Amino acid sequence: MSETARLKTSIATVSLSGPLPDKLEAAALVGFDGVEIFEADLMTFDGTPQDVRGIAADLGIELVLFQPFRDFEGMPEPQRRANFDRAERKFDLMGALGITDLLVCSNVHPASLGEPARAAADLAEMAERAARRGLRVGYEALAWGRHVSRWRQAWEIVRAAGHPALGLVLDSFHTLAIGDDVADLPQLVPADKLFFVQLADAPRLTMDPLSWSRHFRNFPGQGGLDVAGFVRAVIAAGYRGPLSLEIFNDDFRAAPASLTARDGLRSLIFVQAEAGGPKLPPPPAFDGFEFIEFAVDDASAQHLTSFLGTLGFRHAGTHRSKSVQLWRQGRVNLVVNTEVDSAAAGHFHMHGPSVCAMALRVDDPARAIRRAEALLCPEWREPVGAGERHIPAVRAPDGTLIHFVGAEGDGGSIWQDDFVLLPPAPEEDDALLTIDHVAQALPPGRMDSFVLFYRAVLGLLAEPVFELADPYGLVRSRAMTSPDGSVRLPLNISESGKTATGRFVSAYAGAGVHHIAFACRDAARAVATARARAAPILPVPANYYDDLAARWSLDDAALAALRAADLLYDRDDAGAFRHAYTDPFEDRFFFELVERHGYRGFGAANAGVRMAVQAARREHRIRPNQ
Repeated sequence: MSETARLKTSIATVSLSGPLPDKLEAAALVGFDGVEIFEADLMTFDGTPQDVRGIAADLGIELVLFQPFRDFEGMPEPQRRANFDRAERKFDLMGALGITDLLVCSNVHPASLGEPARAAADLAEMAERAARRGLRVGYEALAWGRHVSRWRQAWEIVRAAGHPALGLVLDSFHTLAIGDDVADLPQLVPADKLFFVQLADAPRLTMDPLSWSRHFRNFPGQGGLDVAGFVRAVIAAGYRGPLSLEIFNDDFRAAPASLTARDGLRSLIFVQAEAGGPKLPPPPAFDGFEFIEFAVDDASAQHLTSFLGTLGFRHAGTHRSKSVQLWRQGRVNLVVNTEVDSAAAGHFHMHGPSVCAMALRVDDPARAIRRAEALLCPEWREPVGAGERHIPAVRAPDGTLIHFVGAEGDGGSIWQDDFVLLPPAPEEDDALLTIDHVAQALPPGRMDSFVLFYRAVLGLLAEPVFELADPYGLVRSRAMTSPDGSVRLPLNISESGKTATGRFVSAYAGAGVHHIAFACRDAARAVATARARAAPILPVPANYYDDLAARWSLDDAALAALRAADLLYDRDDAGAFRHAYTDPFEDRFFFELVERHGYRGFGAANAGVRMAVQAARREHRIRPNQ
């Protein structure tokens, strides 16, 4: 597949929320080439099929498929004859819509006959009737089909029917969800018999395929199926028709159609590149976080900088032309922005005191922007003063700015160019070294969108989902990490508004950063230094340490050191992890001090303790901080 051979893109109307005209408009405006018309969307449309055809023509989008036609082949009489009458009526509709292809899915009816020859004969007759009208029929194996559930079975029926107007429809979910593959597709199926290809990803779940399909499909790049490998095989088989998204997902049905459509098209651009199609600029190579930027007003800025001072951060500089301060420790740069006419001010007015931006050190900022723009993320530009540095940026799905700072040379010069820097203090605190990870809380239904953004645009890797026990509900967590581990972005989501995650999303009026973890050489020393400055370190219940001793067989001295510093502890096969938390800042975000020794995780085993203590402190049920 050459770089010029981008396949057309399509999306089924069932994948989007809202009435049919809104679905068509969302798909057209984001840039899809075509749409599949799902029968239920046409049935609820207050207009004629000709009206739908006209709307699509005005929008410049093609109607590429009508679907689904169910329970057709292999039925006994009188249902068989009734099915042909039903098909003729659907052909009438297709003529009015201007659609030439009909999707017929394998029969699930209890009365259907398990006779491949009979199925082939029925489909051949249907194709003959369609051909008289200039139409075609595509046959698809449903993963839960009564007699036909695999694409090779469907192909044998199509091959036996032997009609030029009958071909095969392939669906990545129906294939991959049941452990099937398309490795031999190029050898078995001629390209002219591949009529249509539908794509859907899905998380790895243990449930029946029907329930899995109806509620948990998602876009390529959001789940755990090898959709790129599937696309690679259909391309190798000579398919050159549309790649179309057919997604049944409860969250997608509730989300704005425009946002879902953009994610969908982004996923098709991404999966084609992953499958060897039109290339994208390579993702960035990372060297950690350059800075985190807070949007605050004057009052909350004073409170925040006081809080940061207790953790050992010092005022290191002031922006040359804006009301912006730099606070620094080790390689950690925190920007406190009170500029009234800025993106930060808009973020503050919408969310209150919050993280409005983060900057990542990358090998090539210009290439990172080119990749982002190819994946429908335009560059964000804010006015800069004379002699000041333009720092390339894009917006994440929640509006947070993601800046790209050159890892070679540029890392320090942005501060020299844009800030009046203060001389280092005689005794600089070095307890904190770098930003270890930045965790975000997301509203229900938004996890998939963020996973796709970070995976496609930034090239981060999606780790498995963890379920964390909050006293008031479950929190699902999934981390996105760079291949070298220097950028870590845990994503947290909860259906309950009473969990710590749910409370943050409510207070914040949307998604955002809810905690920042700083790496340190010695967590106990970092906590002691912070406490000496009256930092609000989160206390840990004594019962936690009793359990810890039994779980990890720690000696008395190690356990006493953890207890004295209110440190939590975890271990994996790569090493150990000690960490402590602060109380939240204005019940919004909090900080974490972490000490890693090869450990790869985020202390998920301790998250329940942290959330329980935070919940109890909100309700004043445990001892004050010491």
